[in-house]
Amino acid sequence: MKTTTGTLSVGLLIIVVLLSLTFWTVSMFGRADVNAEGKWPGVDETVIEKYAAVAGREPVEPLINTDQGDLLLFVFAVAGAAGGFIAGYCWRILLREKNGIIGPGS
Repeated sequence: MKTTTGTLSVGLLIIVVLLSLTFWTVSMFGRADVNAEGKWPGVDETVIEKYAAVAGREPVEPLINTDQGDLLLFVFAVAGAAGGFIAGYCWRILLREKNGIIGPGS
């Protein structure tokens, strides 16, 4: 008789192998276009600026420029930490107290 742990580990192994093959295929054959400045064009440059020019709107500088330095990385790190603290605090409510399946007090 096969245990559920064995079945779960085989399933996870298959998922990891398939994801690895997918990422390898994309990295080998998928190539993004690079413009003359050496930057990859984003959605704002390829789509939004085109329609803004058609509508007669000029591009303006953003209020908070996240292209300089690691400001965007810092914002995502703080948001991730806040989400992690909230999820960690609610962990006991989600599993132990609601379902009664985890912890000594259940």
